[in-house]
Amino acid sequence: MTNTKSIFQITIVVALGGLLFGYDTAVISGATEALQEYFSLSPAQLGFAASSALIGCIVGAIVAGSLSAKYGRKKALILAAILFFISAFGSALPETLNLISGSTYSSFIFYRILGGIGVGIASMVSPMYIAEIAPPSKRGSLVSCNQFAIIFGMLVVYFVNYGIALMGSDAWLHSIGWRYMFASECIPAGIFFILLFGVPETPRWLAMKGHMSEARKLIASFNKGDDFDKQWKEIEDSLAHNGSSVSVFSKGIFFILVLGIGLSVLQQVTGINVFLYYAPTILKGFSSSTTDIAMLQTILIGAVNLTFTVVAIYTVDKFGRKPLMMLGAAAMAISMIAIGTAAYLDAIGGYLLVFMLLYIAAFALSLGPVTWVLLSEMFPNSVRAKALSIAVFAQWFANFLVSQTFPMMNAKTSYIYQEFNGGFPFWLYGAMAIFTVFFVYRWIPETKGKSLEQLEKLWETEPEVKPAATKAAHYYSYHLLLYLRSTFQ
Repeated sequence: MTNTKSIFQITIVVALGGLLFGYDTAVISGATEALQEYFSLSPAQLGFAASSALIGCIVGAIVAGSLSAKYGRKKALILAAILFFISAFGSALPETLNLISGSTYSSFIFYRILGGIGVGIASMVSPMYIAEIAPPSKRGSLVSCNQFAIIFGMLVVYFVNYGIALMGSDAWLHSIGWRYMFASECIPAGIFFILLFGVPETPRWLAMKGHMSEARKLIASFNKGDDFDKQWKEIEDSLAHNGSSVSVFSKGIFFILVLGIGLSVLQQVTGINVFLYYAPTILKGFSSSTTDIAMLQTILIGAVNLTFTVVAIYTVDKFGRKPLMMLGAAAMAISMIAIGTAAYLDAIGGYLLVFMLLYIAAFALSLGPVTWVLLSEMFPNSVRAKALSIAVFAQWFANFLVSQTFPMMNAKTSYIYQEFNGGFPFWLYGAMAIFTVFFVYRWIPETKGKSLEQLEKLWETEPEVKPAATKAAHYYSYHLLLYLRSTFQ
């Protein structure tokens, strides 16, 4: 019998990295007006203040693979916790760096980028850590807990920001109150840092580093049943088959990497962050809603996101990864196409909130948590950290592109908006969701209930994973991305 309680407790601690991921990325949403007033920012400067953390996220995703492979998953998460704490403190008191930078605004940007690096590390290492300690039968639901923590962190900071805003006048908020918003992150970051010292390193990383006795004892503590010897033998065979000299760019593994990058990019280009970042703007544009009502509807979107993430946690190991991904992507496509068509026909009404909520529910049931489950389990033990680092880097880069291009497509002065009456971006995201259904159906195997080592063999033997029609695409994409070798090896 699996020591589920112990694994669940460890999962809760590690998932705090996901909570801080959500907290750090959303904390600035309540402070943008105050920052503009306090620093006397131009629109461009305000936009950079809000998006600068994404630069750190990209950097964090790049370095997370090497850090977690060399020093361990646990130490990488400890570093992320330290960065979260420093970023929270420094963003609240950016004057602490003035003597070096000479500019309070530049200091603020520096600390936001530091927090973004922490987000980039945690976004990759937390789900990977959970996948490496979880038993096959529980891995999907346990890894999905990290996505739940991300959404929960966003909701928590929305209410924290709201509570701080009620503490004083607008003048107080613009001069002092915004500092409390950023400083509030010190509390969960400090808790995360302390609790991490009570969790072990993952047994698979220990085995890769030659600490066989320690790894074996740890797996034995998680698995009390008859399958322990079989699981340990699979790990030994995996390490023997894929030694430390194996590269993520070797042809046998590179195809899996391409699929992982595809999953990461599709999670973003189907439009989720358009609603997470720009929901109030979209809702106000689609109706006569005031800002207060639009903000209330945004909280409703967050509640739906959280609720259906819980549904995913309870269903991903029961129904499998592929059914949830395909069903969710199809519902996302229907929602986006409906929203885009209504905008194009100028048939705008409050009912469009229903399609937005359907889209959010479908994402929370599928591409939100399940993409992270697949990414954390699809790569071989020997290259998991580096391969996942590349896939997460692609995800953050796609996030940046979508976040930057949507306002351009949605600007009323743009040619695209005037030609399609605001419907084009939603049609584009809907088309990407349709492609996601095909992508998952054609190239992603079902991974439910299999150990990480069994999945390595699945990629070698699954007849549908490498159809003949993809050989040419594989060849050219392989040579196109070879230049990344020096960066990630």
